Formats: sequence, C-alpha cells, structure tokens
Amino acid sequence: MLKMDSHIHSEYSPDSNSKIDDILKKAKKENIDIIAISDHNTVDGTSEVLKKTRNTDILAIPSIEISSTQGHILGFGCEENIPKELSPQETIDKIHDLGGLAIIPHPYCFYRHGLLCEDDNENLKIDAIETKNARFIVGYCNSKAKKLSIKQNIPSLGASDSHYWKFVGDCYSLIDCEKDINSVLKAIVKGKTKACGKGTSNILLAKYLFEKNILKKL
Repeated sequence: MLKMDSHIHSEYSPDSNSKIDDILKKAKKENIDIIAISDHNTVDGTSEVLKKTRNTDILAIPSIEISSTQGHILGFGCEENIPKELSPQETIDKIHDLGGLAIIPHPYCFYRHGLLCEDDNENLKIDAIETKNARFIVGYCNSKAKKLSIKQNIPSLGASDSHYWKFVGDCYSLIDCEKDINSVLKAIVKGKTKACGKGTSNILLAKYLFEKNILKKL
C-alpha cells in the first residue's frame, strides 16, 4: 500500500502561499509516496511539481480544483486548465475528455463550496469523493460523505486540502497500486483506497491564518 495526499494547494492558488519545495520536503518527512497539487482553476502548480519530482521517490499526479457553478470538483489526472463556472456535468465531461477522474472534495462543506451541499447530484458521473478532508471543525461533513460513499459505492479518499505546507499529510489515502499515474487512477476507480488521517489542528490553522492575513498587513 502506498500513501497519497491527493489535494494540496500551492502558491499558485490565490488562498495559499506554499512553495512547491516546502510541500515536497513535508511530503518526504511524512513518508508520502504520491502527491497532487490541486490548485484552484490552474495547473501551473502541477506543471512545476511534475518537473521537480522527476527522478525522485515521490510520484506527482497532475490535478486541478475547478470551480463549477455549484461547487468544487477535482480534475485528478488533468494536465490542462478547465474553464471555471461550467455546470457540474460539463466540468466532469471536460475532466473525462482529458482522461482524468472527477473527484468531489469536501462534498458537504458549504463554506468551501462543497458540490453536494444543496443538491445530491445523483446523476453525476463521480469517480470518487473525499470522506476524510483534514480541514474540518466537528467532522459532520466527512461523516456524511462517508455514508454516501458506502450507500452509492463511490470510492473514498482522504486528503489534507492543505493551504499551508506544514499541514500536508494530515489526512491521506492508502492506495493499493504501482507507483505510476495510470496505476493510481485505475486503483481509485476500483476503490482500492482507504481514507486515513486526522483533522488539521484548528489552533495551528487559526495561528497560520492570523499570521497570513493580519500580521503581514501590519
């Protein structure tokens, strides 16, 4: 089993200032085998991490977090930008056209644009959902996502959703696959994954947000 953090934000996301090099150092420290830089509406971070992980022990999967009209969707395995503000099904179709997987991050978290907050979207061709997203307060959204995963037999993933490199690996997936992109994608589709990890410390998160948004402006 390999250890994977499939949802990490870098400085290419407007709400993160994490350098790719710092993310890679933390991933190595946490013994993570596979990572994905899933920045908001851009693959610039993916392009950088793919270059920096060549001939290293860490496998980088191309990825992007797309803002659809109803919520966020990960284009896992996509190396090209996908337009934002498309309908969920249009977004998913674009992802599949590029050979990627449509993964729903934090599906029930309304303050982070969870896709399933207002509509279950039962007819969408979802490939996997996050049932352990590290950025939670009480865990209700993760619990609800896990129930949906079991009820509809949707593959389950864990991810840090880290916007600060020190939180990489707080949640992660154990995945039964070879260390190559196609093997990872196939293993997710087949449900050969287990969501693991813990929530990011709300105290450390509040400290980071204070330093990022308040102290730097003083």
